[in-house]
Amino acid sequence: MDTKSNEEENTLIQKRLNVPSGGQMDMDLKTENSSNGFSTQINLETLQKMAAELILLGRFLVRLLNAALVFVTNLLARMLGSKLVRGHFHLMLSVLLLFGPVLSLWVPKYSIFANSNNYLYRKFLKSTWGWTCIFSGSFILLLSISARHPRSLLLRHLSRIVVVGLLLCVCHSLLTLLEDASGTCYEPLKGSSVQLLLHEDCTKLSCLRANMVWRGYEVSQDILIVCLCCLLLVEEMSVFGPYLAQTKMSPGAPLRLIFLLCVVLLSLWMFLLLCLLAHFPKFPAQHLGGALGYLGWRGLYQGWYRLKPSWGCPALPGEGLFTTTDIHKQPQ
Repeated sequence: MDTKSNEEENTLIQKRLNVPSGGQMDMDLKTENSSNGFSTQINLETLQKMAAELILLGRFLVRLLNAALVFVTNLLARMLGSKLVRGHFHLMLSVLLLFGPVLSLWVPKYSIFANSNNYLYRKFLKSTWGWTCIFSGSFILLLSISARHPRSLLLRHLSRIVVVGLLLCVCHSLLTLLEDASGTCYEPLKGSSVQLLLHEDCTKLSCLRANMVWRGYEVSQDILIVCLCCLLLVEEMSVFGPYLAQTKMSPGAPLRLIFLLCVVLLSLWMFLLLCLLAHFPKFPAQHLGGALGYLGWRGLYQGWYRLKPSWGCPALPGEGLFTTTDIHKQPQ
């Protein structure tokens, strides 16, 4: 009797306090667990749908970028491989060298490119050959792999870059010796335009480091390197158009991307050349540098590289991509 009375009292207390009984609490917990599991399942399904949509969007963007890359590289390859560009690019470069300094009459004197400490000059102009060597060498390597060249022919193609690098080193050493032998170091007197001769045996580098004035014959090595690099890039990239025209399978994105970067590099060198001629005209030092760059290109790509392999010459650009008759039909 006491037990029943206690249960009745507990029931009355629960009703008054609106406290659920044990069975009701179990039902509530089950309902909450089922609702939590349902919401978790909904969240997972939503995340999976979002991930699938993002994947589809990413694939669409990749296809769009790849189509744009193919269109742009095909257009540039056709342009660089044409007879008009490959056969007359050196003439356009010569006209730019001759009449570029005339632009100094119109360019603003306080332009950002009139500062010799400009970021482009410091980061690119002093390392012109390094950038050209990396990008052109990568293009030759990927093109040779795409064309399935044998290893010996691949090394011959890459040796063209090595030969140009050695030529630039020899020119730098000879021109430095010429400048040191033909020049003289002066120290300006304070408050006067008269210059005092100090050291006849002083080199140009040590003279400039001492904040003195150097007077002598000079050949612009910056113009020499930029002109030779421009001519080299046009020669190396001009074979990509005929290669695309005759190959059955489209080259991969890495080859097209490195080709596009080479075109951007060529445009940058042309822009820097124009800035040097317009903002820092030096006659005849710049014209002599451009003439030496042209002679280097003429002697290598139009001379030695066209000899037979028995003369120990590197291969011409495109050798192995075309037949022998096709190579001779390429524009000179």
